Amino acid sequence: MKQNPKNLVFIVDDDPDDRQIILDAFLENNARMDYVFVENGDELVSILSSSPETEYPSLILLDLNMPGMLGMQALKELKGNPRFNHIPTIILTTSSLSSDRIASYDMGANCFLSKPASYTELVSITGAIARLWFAA
Repeated sequence: MKQNPKNLVFIVDDDPDDRQIILDAFLENNARMDYVFVENGDELVSILSSSPETEYPSLILLDLNMPGMLGMQALKELKGNPRFNHIPTIILTTSSLSSDRIASYDMGANCFLSKPASYTELVSITGAIARLWFAA
């Protein structure tokens, strides 16, 4: 498994406010990271398909509920493609349905998290993500 040492995170969410809040929460943890905002699953697959392996993210945060290609379909595309199925993918979604959780893990998600109700909880979650998934 190849690890991208740059701590490049793709934040895939159709809501620009959610993308910014997630980034802010990472930065509040002093996470050393680069990031790319991606608006939907179609854009995610397109970016990955046209990128050299050296520019793959070290982590993808993927929302499930988006227009166009849904997050679940994007996850299926990611994990079904040998070029980028090794990229760790965390589902970060408003969904708390056990069926979404089970389907996400069945398709190869590395983690399933429901978006917390408070910013403080989001800071805590992003801190844990940074500790677990980023190169030091």
